[in-house]
Amino acid sequence: MKPLLTIAREHLCNTNPLLRKGALLLAACVPLVSLASPTFELSRHLNVVVTNSNHPLGIITGKVTDEKGEALANVSVMVKGKSKGVSTNLQGLYSINADNNAVLVFSFIGYDAQEVAVGGRTTIDVSMVTNKKELEQVVVVGYGSVKKKDLTGAVVSIKGEEVKKVAGNNVMESVQGKMPGVDIVRTSGAAGAGVNITVRGNRSILAQNGPLFIVDGIQYSSYQDINPNDIQSMEVLKDASSTAIFGAKGANGVVIISTKRGTSGKPHISAGAYYGQTQVAGYPKPMTGPEFADLKRQAYRTAGVWNSPADDPKVFTSPADLAAVQNGVSTYWPGYLIKNGSQQDYNIGVAGGSERTKVYFSVDYLRETGILSNDYQNRYAVRLNIEQMLAKTFKVGLESQLTYYKGNSRQDGVLTVANKVLPYYTPYNADGTLAKYPGNGAQFNPLMEELPGAYINQTNTTRILSTAYAEWKPIQGLTLRSNLGITNSNSRNGFFESANTIDRALSSGSLSRVTNALGTDLIWENIITYQKKFDKHSFEVTGVTSYIASKVDSSQASGTGQLLQGQTFYALQNNPANVSISSNYIGSNLASGALRLNYSYAGKYLLAATIRADGSSILSEANRWAYFPSVAAGWRVIDESFMKGQHIFSELKLRASYGVAGNYAVPPYSTQSVLMLIPYEYNDKSTLAYGFNPRAGNPDLKWELTNTLNLGFDFGFFKNRLTGTLDYYDSRTHDLLLARVLPTTSGFSTIVQNVGKTRNNGIELGLSSVNIENKNFTWSSTVTFTHNKEQIVDLVGGQSDIANSLIIGSPVKSFYDYDKIGVWQTADSALAKSFGYNPGDIRVRDISGPGGKPDGKIDANNDRKVVGSAVPRYTIGFGNDLKYKGFDFNMFIVARQGQTFVSDYANKFEPNAIENGAVVNYWTPENPTNDYPRPNSKISRAALPFATTLGYKDGSFVKIRSITLGYTLPHKTTDKWHISSLRFYVSAKNYFTMSKVKDYDPEGSGSFDRPLTKLVVGGLNIDL
Repeated sequence: MKPLLTIAREHLCNTNPLLRKGALLLAACVPLVSLASPTFELSRHLNVVVTNSNHPLGIITGKVTDEKGEALANVSVMVKGKSKGVSTNLQGLYSINADNNAVLVFSFIGYDAQEVAVGGRTTIDVSMVTNKKELEQVVVVGYGSVKKKDLTGAVVSIKGEEVKKVAGNNVMESVQGKMPGVDIVRTSGAAGAGVNITVRGNRSILAQNGPLFIVDGIQYSSYQDINPNDIQSMEVLKDASSTAIFGAKGANGVVIISTKRGTSGKPHISAGAYYGQTQVAGYPKPMTGPEFADLKRQAYRTAGVWNSPADDPKVFTSPADLAAVQNGVSTYWPGYLIKNGSQQDYNIGVAGGSERTKVYFSVDYLRETGILSNDYQNRYAVRLNIEQMLAKTFKVGLESQLTYYKGNSRQDGVLTVANKVLPYYTPYNADGTLAKYPGNGAQFNPLMEELPGAYINQTNTTRILSTAYAEWKPIQGLTLRSNLGITNSNSRNGFFESANTIDRALSSGSLSRVTNALGTDLIWENIITYQKKFDKHSFEVTGVTSYIASKVDSSQASGTGQLLQGQTFYALQNNPANVSISSNYIGSNLASGALRLNYSYAGKYLLAATIRADGSSILSEANRWAYFPSVAAGWRVIDESFMKGQHIFSELKLRASYGVAGNYAVPPYSTQSVLMLIPYEYNDKSTLAYGFNPRAGNPDLKWELTNTLNLGFDFGFFKNRLTGTLDYYDSRTHDLLLARVLPTTSGFSTIVQNVGKTRNNGIELGLSSVNIENKNFTWSSTVTFTHNKEQIVDLVGGQSDIANSLIIGSPVKSFYDYDKIGVWQTADSALAKSFGYNPGDIRVRDISGPGGKPDGKIDANNDRKVVGSAVPRYTIGFGNDLKYKGFDFNMFIVARQGQTFVSDYANKFEPNAIENGAVVNYWTPENPTNDYPRPNSKISRAALPFATTLGYKDGSFVKIRSITLGYTLPHKTTDKWHISSLRFYVSAKNYFTMSKVKDYDPEGSGSFDRPLTKLVVGGLNIDL
């Protein structure tokens, strides 16, 4: 038996961390071990680990190493089923108390977790095995999938759990900033509003720049229909080697969304719900009554009418106006319209099945109300995925989704009108009723549209996405698959404006209109894949045939003067005037074939080659077929023998690719000169005839083509605790579609031709790190960085299109205008007059003249330049996930820097003060500012020289896109309720924005009618 002192010292040294370090350990622990133990080891942290087999039962010691036998520090060692554990020191040594029949769990980032039974042993050494799951992760690409380590293209992948972290009305809004090279912006705060998406910049001028969406293998553009909880993964293909297999539709990037599947065994049920309040994220106020009165006085002062308050009756000629000004009346008109909105979602998903049958089913309901009354959207979504094994080598399946929308939108101009109404008017009459024309009767009361039934813009939409497939594997390595997909969209828009609305106030009666549209896509694709491995060689060949038939039928009926307002857009035949009908049909077919080869030697040297051919009915016979080749190579440097002894990289792969992709940008029938109905009078009678559309057909049209070079490498450090990708790309688009003006002698006004070129090049960086990971606390981070240089390379005749602000050498979305440098000051009056201006007028830079130098004149040909672009210089995303026991915290920051926007608010300066506008710092003799010019009652804003220069603002911003705090109840609590997991959370979205623009979220691109919103929600997730 050990002496009592020895037992006390032993207990003290093993349980008190303070006595295991420094001088206290040397004084207390080292003598103890010297007397009681035959051998001992002293670590760099002075941790003593006893290796004597005479340990008391329950103390387990050992050493943890990697595959090379080197010590691993900070490995978590826990007793299975217990919440407490220890970590290894710098020498990989550990000591833990455990029962004889316990199981130890060893875990460390970058390595597979191991479970080891104690089995009566007191010394257990463990060798950890590198976790290759990250590299073995399967990434979905066009018509197949590859392991991440074998990927040669520029592809970014996001799992479904990442998509669900941000509450949003569509899945793409939820991943803003999380994918390098993918620019996602919100431009409207209306209920159900979407986002603008570009991948590696804008290529087209006349055509769309959004990516192609593939949902479960089928082309489907309505990504907003998808329930975020249904998503298994999302991949974005960015370079030509990845997108060329989609041919004429791949140039703008491809987003592939894969939904969840059923699982064998016990059914898994998950459900969630949240509710939140939305508020306007920032909305600058117009002038108050006194502020507007001062503006009007100064405007008339400039005209020589007003000199002092004694002259107010000359300015405010209406007795009611004068009384309101003298009494300091002030009405904030937008305040009557803007309110809090809401967003709520309720969903449930069930995954289950057997070895032969797998089923996934989900239901989702999303409701969003905007910041304006009667602005709402309801979305109902149902998904059913079924897969059935009919034989060991043959299976069939059905993936289907039904989405129904019911919503109502408000008129875009209602807030603009509210900001124009003079602030010393009030919206109500003396009897409490709404005044249609408040004050002097020159301005319409926007609150009239708040009356029930006054303005209706109701849309009901039903969309179905259904895909049936059959897959057969007749021999080893060979897979035959056939997909038949049908997408169907049926929508009806009912529109009604009463006589007492903004647009109809000056018209004769109400307007009723109904629009119906039916769109159907039939997609049939057959895919054959053959895989073979022999020796060190591995290859996969994929062949694809595809047929897509698309058609859209639409019809519209309308009339004016509905006698009974309650009939709104129903009973259109009851409208006494302007009853009209119209219908339209658009159809097109696309036949395609593709072939892809993936080759690998020794798992280190990778090669991929693709060719696709597309033939479209949209183009004329001579240009109907187009071909899209690509090639890519990869080198897994990390697997080379010379990398075995190094300890810096845990992953290193080099990639290069080059290829061609197209933009399906030509509208149907553009190759033909089409007819249009023209009403005219003959012999004093109205009649109808056909004439040519002003746009001439062009049989020589073809697809826009983009050639892309991509160089990249994937890397990992510290056993993949830090991983990332870095890509450089250079995309050059030619045969750009542009509208050219034709001489009137041709009988047409315009023609579309393939005549332009653009270029996008830049770098993308994506980083992921595990900063801290132990038994109770983990902290991981992600960083994305994108820098894209976008420019127009060539236009018609090699000349910039000044009229449309299309400037060679600048981005597609550029602002070409005069360069405002301030306001002419009194001290510069002589110089101002030489230019033809007076003190108080806007001053712009004299950039050049006919001789190439400043000439003392301001003219449109020589003194305008690109003053900004809507394209950012760079974007950054920075995310952090922290977990401590049952708590989880997530924060994601987005930065968008270097872009310019045109502010509707900043442009709302009315120099003649005929309507209200922005609160601005305008010039007066006593206030010689350089911000805004001098008010003048004789000059309207339309006639104000250089007025357009007032609206340009720096749109750079940094915002906390989302911040979430959650708590998951412990299993000992949820087990009692037969629940696997129960998590509660609160989240704030778009709540904190830092920019140079006051009281406005610059992501909204300056809109005064649809300001962006911020959201706070509370919710729960439950798994059974």
